[in-house]
Amino acid sequence: MDVEDMRTFVEVADSGGVTAAARRLGISKSMVSRQLRRLEAELGVLLLARTTRGASLTEAGATFRDHAARVCAEIDVARETILPNGELRGLLRVAAPLSFGPTHFAPVLVEMARRHPHLRVHINFSDEVVDLAADGFDCAIRLGYVKDPGLLSYRIGPVFGTVVASPAYIKEHGSPETLDELINHQALMQGNETWQLLDGDEVVAVHPKGRFKADNGIALVAAALAGLGVAILPTGLIREHLESGALVPVMTRHQVPTAGIYIVCPHARHPARKVRVLTEMLIEFFDHGPVSGS
Repeated sequence: MDVEDMRTFVEVADSGGVTAAARRLGISKSMVSRQLRRLEAELGVLLLARTTRGASLTEAGATFRDHAARVCAEIDVARETILPNGELRGLLRVAAPLSFGPTHFAPVLVEMARRHPHLRVHINFSDEVVDLAADGFDCAIRLGYVKDPGLLSYRIGPVFGTVVASPAYIKEHGSPETLDELINHQALMQGNETWQLLDGDEVVAVHPKGRFKADNGIALVAAALAGLGVAILPTGLIREHLESGALVPVMTRHQVPTAGIYIVCPHARHPARKVRVLTEMLIEFFDHGPVSGS
């Protein structure tokens, strides 16, 4: 019985359809269908009931899915044990933030693919927080304050933030310097979030208001440059604008608490060696000079 056929079946079962499984695995839908037919023919049972909306597990498929997943996991562990030191194979699916991902994390992932020619690397850049297990990701790179008890997290470096506004905004609305003043200003936000600022040694929660929101840090940079409001932005994302004077620090008596860059992966899954290797490479990269630094 071909283990890759079993792996494909598990992906179809978990994702709910051939199309989603093909996207996760990086192969064609026809290849997925061919592997499923071959597996069902070998077992002599129908594992999936195909519909126009996707595929659902038959009773036999639901039973076989758990066994197949365990077999695939055991084979992955065995491969890691016997492979030559440093050699990686298979597929690594990573979710990374769009704001920092292409410029700050992609070079590390590219280097990982270069070092391991038998490893397939698939990256999804989005500032949305994805469900790693449901969407089939091995791990994600996240910025901020990771507190999800359902995830294993490894801190790989710091993220420094700055409260900024454009000179045009400050000229028209003034520069907020106290927590009370900040509430009366237009805030550029990623959602209905709470801002955290330092008041001496104490972290204070502030609930700003604003009419411009975006799920992407790059869009918030553009809004700040256009004078639409005050924003908390990663310093590494706006360094050139701070140096040119296009953005100006405000709230200088209330610094932004240092956040972190994290690798996270599902808690129920022992981190694969490919995830551990990526973590080590990212730590090494940021140890040589964190691009998100102050």
